[in-house]
Amino acid sequence: MNPAILHWARETAGLTLEEAAEKVGIGPARGMTGADRLSMLERGDTEPSRPVLLKMANQYRRPLLTFYMAEPPQPVASGQDFRTLPEHYSQRDEALVSALLREVRARQEMVRSLLETEDEAVQLPFVGSFDRRDGADALADKIIRTLSFDLQDFRRGQGPGAPKGFAYLRERVEAAGIFVLLIGNLGSHHSALNIELFRGFALADPVAPFVVINDQDSDTAWSFTLLHELAHIFLGQTGVSGSKAGTPVEIFCNDVAGRVLLPAAELAQQYDLRDAPQAEVISRIAGIAANRQVSNSMVAYKLFREGLISHEMWAAVTSFYRQQWLQNRNAARVQENDRGPSYYVVRRHRLGDRLLKLSRRMLTEGALSPSKAAAILGVKPSNVYALTETAA
Repeated sequence: MNPAILHWARETAGLTLEEAAEKVGIGPARGMTGADRLSMLERGDTEPSRPVLLKMANQYRRPLLTFYMAEPPQPVASGQDFRTLPEHYSQRDEALVSALLREVRARQEMVRSLLETEDEAVQLPFVGSFDRRDGADALADKIIRTLSFDLQDFRRGQGPGAPKGFAYLRERVEAAGIFVLLIGNLGSHHSALNIELFRGFALADPVAPFVVINDQDSDTAWSFTLLHELAHIFLGQTGVSGSKAGTPVEIFCNDVAGRVLLPAAELAQQYDLRDAPQAEVISRIAGIAANRQVSNSMVAYKLFREGLISHEMWAAVTSFYRQQWLQNRNAARVQENDRGPSYYVVRRHRLGDRLLKLSRRMLTEGALSPSKAAAILGVKPSNVYALTETAA
């Protein structure tokens, strides 16, 4: 065994020596810490036992055969990188994002293979159907028609859970044939995904397109992110988006999402904000966002793009909302620890109806084993039937 494989697998899983030793179950012994003992394995001083290798495969999210390769493999292309990364960011956070993209790609390929095997593969005509040169307005109109999306229904909301507007939009997107997942970590809060590095991911497959939204973000921002990633799918682009739209295609996709959720005509009366103080801008934004099922940050972005507030004002209020979101998120985590919905309720919400219904139907028909269903759903095989039992 090439010990470099062990080092590569741990680092690409985003784990330090100390974290990996704890997860794999390598504890202190003979006067050495667990991290020291793992480091010896990675240097080739000793070889891991098979039980340890099995734990590594599980915790590092790698097939067991990976550890017997001669050299660490080359990175697998996960599509385009649309992100404008912050100047300083954690390599561990970037490794977590990479691990997620690998996992989602594998799950999507299993879903596509399943649909093809069962003769249910249908080419979706809208995937890759749009040319960006035709403009954001045209794509916004095409998305609205494809989804049979009604803005007033979105604002009223429907279905259980919050935000209700997102539930309505997600239902329309999944009805069009797209799988929509909410994933904000790799199994625990210790592996939470930084929204500055990953806000959304689109897999523009014509048979089984996937959109993944980082649910670490504010729930009122999910609809905007979903429409942003949907624009990538209509453009035929697979790739990952961050929180900053610094490239032309990201600005374009933001503009498309903004046109769907908040038409420019609704902001026409806000012309007097150009010279307003920050407090007035924040107050006005709150009023606009209140009954529209959108985030304050999205309204601020639209006002900037429409030329109704300056870049400096947009940056200032965005920073304000960012701090507000961090405070609310921390408070929500404390509340979740006290009392929260059950594991199955949370997991179903994150997976979405389309993936759950497909898995349940294929399990019932015998086309899918519990173990393969578990891989598609990202859960343990023992949880599969309980998770899918309510999916009609």
